[in-house]
Amino acid sequence: MKLIFLHGPAASGKLTVGKALHELTGFRLFHNHLVVDALLSVFPFGTPSFVRLREQIWLSVFEAAAKDDVSTIFTFAPESTVNPGFIEAAVAAVQRGAGEICFVELTCPVDVLEQRMENPSRAQFLKLRSVEVFRELRQKGGDRFPELPSSGLSIDTSTVEPADAARRICEYFQLRILSATPVIQNPGT
Repeated sequence: MKLIFLHGPAASGKLTVGKALHELTGFRLFHNHLVVDALLSVFPFGTPSFVRLREQIWLSVFEAAAKDDVSTIFTFAPESTVNPGFIEAAVAAVQRGAGEICFVELTCPVDVLEQRMENPSRAQFLKLRSVEVFRELRQKGGDRFPELPSSGLSIDTSTVEPADAARRICEYFQLRILSATPVIQNPGT
């Protein structure tokens, strides 16, 4: 089992690249907003119950997927409400199930992130869509998080199409490709 851990700032293209990678590999796509949006229906963002349950769900899914040998793609936006020990716990959860975690950093210039922020495709989930709020969060350190482990693979999504990013991930981690041509178009997220 492999857990492909796509991480980067809001609007860096994590879900878009994740969809393209799913198309190529058949790996399950367990993106951040599946859990975040469900919890937001009950708890305000960043409250103790929200933070605790979000991490419990993430880790439970990682461990179960590893034990059941279900290769998975996860999207993660590093930010200050996430427990600083989460990454270590995620690695341990995957390893308990005899899986491997593969970190991929997605980057993008801030001006491009801001352009993508208001893209209508971001409304499908409760994603950050306000440039003003994005700037305020960055200024206040809301995107601060301990450095994530490096795999050596960092992709600037402003310079590469999602399908090409997915192919680079497959090549780098030697993932078996099921479909040669992902059908995901770049919606600008």
